[in-house]
Amino acid sequence: MEYRTSHDVTDRRSSAVSTNKVLRNTYMLLAMTLLFSAVTAGAAVAMGVTQLNIFVFFIGAYGLMFLVHKTANSGAGIAAIFAFTGFMGFTLGPIIDLYLSIPNGAQLVMTALGMTAATFLGLSAVALITRKDFSFLGNFMMAGAIVLVLAMVAAMVFNIPGLALAVSAGFVLFSSAAILYQTSEIVNRAGETNYILATVTLYVSIYNLFISLLSILGVMSRD
Repeated sequence: MEYRTSHDVTDRRSSAVSTNKVLRNTYMLLAMTLLFSAVTAGAAVAMGVTQLNIFVFFIGAYGLMFLVHKTANSGAGIAAIFAFTGFMGFTLGPIIDLYLSIPNGAQLVMTALGMTAATFLGLSAVALITRKDFSFLGNFMMAGAIVLVLAMVAAMVFNIPGLALAVSAGFVLFSSAAILYQTSEIVNRAGETNYILATVTLYVSIYNLFISLLSILGVMSRD
């Protein structure tokens, strides 16, 4: 027979309250950053931004992500994550504008957006409802990230359409794994207690998922 002391019960309740708080704050901040990204993406389209230098993208994206991680434990972290997500949203502008300029482009964008939302909600529900531990995905994600980056560089350098499509499919799987892993870390193991860091992980996963699905749909429609 298992006996639980009042101290054990209190610890369990405290842990549950802490987990729920991180989840609530994460999803609230994620919703706000996604909305802000949509605004900056719309601004880029309205401004007629048709391309963005790849070096500017990498410097801005990784520089701002580094800033988020450095300031995540302070109030400045909120400003940093909005700067990061706003920049990432702005980089979506030229991509969306390109798709909108082709026949049936608006439908492709909306389809990719709907599939991204459905995937995120479905995977989050799996992690939240089943409370299954997806920590085993950590090693897979580390190896997968290296393979995907190398494949992406090769596709860009050698201009191989088939490899580019495979990279997009790989990012769909990688992003899905990241959503399950991050949500599981909050729910099961209190592995992530900082909602700013949890938000940026989920945001990047959603961003990559949307871009990859849009790319795959574009290829499938021969546009």
